[in-house]
Amino acid sequence: MSILSQDVDLDTLAKQLWAIGDPVRLRILELLPTESSCDAACNVSTIAERIGLSQPATSHHLRILRQAGLVAHKKMCRDMFYWIQVDAADGVLGDLNDLLVKNR
Repeated sequence: MSILSQDVDLDTLAKQLWAIGDPVRLRILELLPTESSCDAACNVSTIAERIGLSQPATSHHLRILRQAGLVAHKKMCRDMFYWIQVDAADGVLGDLNDLLVKNR
């Protein structure tokens, strides 16, 4: 076990970095709101249309972001709506920063 793993969960950070390391998923994150309000709600159809992908491909990318804990979702009416988990996104930035500046 690495010394760094005492402060940063390297497995979780690696999974999260892998999830955001794809240009399509970065574009999805760029489109998503940071809260679950109805005003800024984004469902799969809306996201797919904006990024120019099929709904199944968009759902696949959203699943990866959800599994990494970066995106949350909630069923409202008959659609699933998505938004960024701000605390998790901030955690990725903080953990990566901690990792990179630890031995300076």
